[in-house]
Amino acid sequence: MFTILSFCFSFRFQIKRKSKKRNKTERMSDSSHLSCGRDFHAVPDIRLVLNNASSAGFDFICAPIAHPRYRRELVDKSGPVRPGAFTRTDLLLPGSDWSSLVVGKISPWIDLDSPCEVTRKNSSLAIQQELNFATHLSMPAILMKLRGMENANLAHVINNTIHGTHVQQIWLQVPICNPKSLVDHSLIQSTKENCCEVAVERNVNDTWEWWNQVRNLCDNNRKLAPVLILNSKSITLDDIAKRWMGEPLKAIVLPSNIFLSNKMGYPVLSKDLQNVVSAFFKQNVQFIISGAPLHKNIVYYYQYLDHLYKKRQTDFVEQFSKGYEDYLQTPLQPLMDNLESQTYEVFEKDPVKYQEYQNAVHKALLDRVPDDKVDEMVTTIMVVGAGRGPLVRASFNAARDAGRKVKMYAVEKNPNAIVTLETLNKEEWNNTVTVVSCDMRHYKAPEKADILVSELLGSFSDNELSPECIDGAQRFLKEDGISIPCSYTSYATPLSAAKLHSEVAGTAEVGKIPDAPFEAPYVVRLQNVTYLDTPKPVFTFDHPNFKDDPIDNERYIKLEFQSKESTMIHGVAGFFDMVLYKDVVLSIVPETASPGMFSWFPAYFPIKKPIYCPKGGTITLHFWRKVSKTKVWYEWCYTSPTHTAIHNPNGRSYWIGIV
Repeated sequence: MFTILSFCFSFRFQIKRKSKKRNKTERMSDSSHLSCGRDFHAVPDIRLVLNNASSAGFDFICAPIAHPRYRRELVDKSGPVRPGAFTRTDLLLPGSDWSSLVVGKISPWIDLDSPCEVTRKNSSLAIQQELNFATHLSMPAILMKLRGMENANLAHVINNTIHGTHVQQIWLQVPICNPKSLVDHSLIQSTKENCCEVAVERNVNDTWEWWNQVRNLCDNNRKLAPVLILNSKSITLDDIAKRWMGEPLKAIVLPSNIFLSNKMGYPVLSKDLQNVVSAFFKQNVQFIISGAPLHKNIVYYYQYLDHLYKKRQTDFVEQFSKGYEDYLQTPLQPLMDNLESQTYEVFEKDPVKYQEYQNAVHKALLDRVPDDKVDEMVTTIMVVGAGRGPLVRASFNAARDAGRKVKMYAVEKNPNAIVTLETLNKEEWNNTVTVVSCDMRHYKAPEKADILVSELLGSFSDNELSPECIDGAQRFLKEDGISIPCSYTSYATPLSAAKLHSEVAGTAEVGKIPDAPFEAPYVVRLQNVTYLDTPKPVFTFDHPNFKDDPIDNERYIKLEFQSKESTMIHGVAGFFDMVLYKDVVLSIVPETASPGMFSWFPAYFPIKKPIYCPKGGTITLHFWRKVSKTKVWYEWCYTSPTHTAIHNPNGRSYWIGIV
C-alpha cells in the first residue's frame, strides 16, 4: 500500500504501511522519491482504483466523496429522491486506508454562492452531507475547487467545518491562470450574452485573489491550504508563479493536457514548465496528475515527474540545511552567552567562509609587507573572538602562502573555547600564539596590531553586536591598521510567508506579552516564501572607525519597494554582505550570495498582522537600530500600503545584551 506524506499536513498523522517498503517519511529524508497522487473524476470501484494507482507508482488518490453527477434534492422534500445511500459504504476499505490514501473531493455541481436561493440552500445541505461523511472516514484532506471571486458563503461553511469538526485539512484547488484568459474569444463572439460568458465575467483575473479572500475570511486557519493547478502550457517562472511559493501549498496539480510528446511518444513538459515544476520541488509539495492519460499509460506521467525530481541539482547549502527549511531559530547572542562546542563545530564546517578569510589576510599581508622587507618585518595579527581557532589557522595559512612573518594573538572571552585554543597552541601551533582569555573590549594589549581579524556577524550583519565589539577593540589597532572585515551592510525586503507567520503565532511564551513572538527576529532557512522586491541596503558599518568620537551606532532608514503582483505581506527578510578586504566579499544576499557558504541563514522580522498590497503598490518600510548602555535592539514598521504598529518599542520583547 502507499500513503500521503504525513509531513505535508500541518497536523501530522502517523501512517503504518502493510508492505515491506520503507515508509514515506524515510523515503523523503533521503530525497529519493517524489510524492505524487492521481486525481479521478469518478471511481466505480475504489479498491481496484487504489490497486491500479499503487501499481503505477502513485502514493494516493483524489476521489469524489459522492458520484459527481448525483445531485441530491435536499431542500424540496417532494422532489425526486433516489432510494438508498448517497455514496459508497466505508466498509470497502479499512479505516487506515481511508485516513491515509484517499483525498475526498466535493461534488463539482455544488455552488454555495449561487445567486439562486434554492441552489444555494441545496448546495449547503449537500456539502454538509459530504463533509460529514469525509470526517466520518477520517480522510486526511478534503478537496474543493474555487471558480471565481464570490466565495463568502463557501468560506462560511469551511470556517464552521474547521472549527466544528475534526476535519484534518481542507484543500482549495486554484488555477494559476484564470480560465477566462485561456478562452479563444473569437470563437464565441456571436454568443457574448450567453450565460457561460456572463458567469466567466464575474471572475476577477487574478486567481490568487480567490484564494486570498477565502484564507482571510477563515482567519488564516492552518487547516486551510491551497492546491495550485498548472492549467496552461505557457506558464513561466515569473512573478505570478513565484508569488505562490510564499503560500502554504500542499500540492501542485498537473493536468495531462499540459504535457507534450517527445519523439518516442512519451509525456514531457516544456522547458518553461520544467523550470516551474523544479522550483516547486524545493517547496516539498506533493504533485497530482489529473485528466485522462493522453500518452499510452498513466504510469509514464509519474515516471517522468520522478525523473525530473531525481535529476534536480542541489547545492551544498541545500544538502547541509536539509530539515531546517522554514524552521524558526532564535539568533545567537555570543556576547552574553558562551557558545557550545557543537555550535562551533557546525560553523567550522563551512567550506567557503574561512577560505575567503584566508584570502583576505593573504592580500592584506602582501599589501602590508613589501617583497623587499619580508625578512625584517613581522606583522602582528590579533584574532578577536577567536572561538576554537579557525581564523587563527586561516591567518597562519595566509602568512605561509604569502611568505610573511607574523606574530599571532587569539583573544576569546569564552573560557571553554580557551581550553581548545590552549591545546591547539601547544599541539599544532608550537606555542607561537598568545592566547588571551578576555573580552576584547576590556583587553589591554601589550602592543598594537597591524591586522585585526574578527568573525562577529549575525544574519542581519550587526545583530551579534560586531560594531560595539570591534569599536571596543580598535584601540589596540594601529592608526594605519587593517580590520578584516572592513565593512558590512544589512539588507531587507518585504516578504510573503504565510507558513512562517503561522509558526510565529504558535510560539507564545508564558510571562511575555501576547505580541512578543512578533516583536523578535528569527534566523530561518527561508524556503516557503516570496520576496516581494530586490533587497535594499539598510545599515552599513565601517572599521576601523577612528574619525567618529564618540562613535554612534544608532541607525534609522526608510525604504520603499514596489510589489509586482498583489500579495500579502508577512514581515521582512533580512540579509547582509561584508567586505573582508578589497575585493574579497562574503554575502548571503540572494542576488550576490557566496556559493556554497552556509554559516548564516537569513533573518526574518515578522509583523503582527499580515497586510494586503495591491499589484504595483508601494511598500514603505521603516527600520531603527537603537542602542542604550546595556542593550541594542531593532524596531520596525510599515507605513504603506497601510500603517502597522511600530514593533518592539524600547526593546520590550527582544534585545541584544551589551554587558
